[in-house]
Amino acid sequence: MPGFVVRTLINALGLWIAASLLEGIFIQGTWNLLAAAILLGIVNAIVRPILVVLTFPITVVTLGLFLLVVNAGMVGLVARLLDGFDVDGFATALLCAVIVSVTSWFASWYIGPKGRVEVVVVRR
Repeated sequence: MPGFVVRTLINALGLWIAASLLEGIFIQGTWNLLAAAILLGIVNAIVRPILVVLTFPITVVTLGLFLLVVNAGMVGLVARLLDGFDVDGFATALLCAVIVSVTSWFASWYIGPKGRVEVVVVRR
């Protein structure tokens, strides 16, 4: 459970950064930001794996670049499902997905797979 909370906060940070940098993303308030992060986590856990399997041939042909389109679709789906979160278009959703992915990737350097901060001690 702590791992889910940490990942949700990381998604919320990525969405906040994307909303700050991009003009086409509108998030109304902190509660909508947290709701969008939770919903994005749920959509990425349930819908995204199905789409990745279904679009595997296209992903192979495009050398994995089509996964950016799938991630943008997940952001667009969350924007459709949540009233306080709006994305203006596909390009904005694509850039938002990239920003959230980079934020998650950067945060995963500091957080282990279980969602905890790991301290590595090297003894000589």
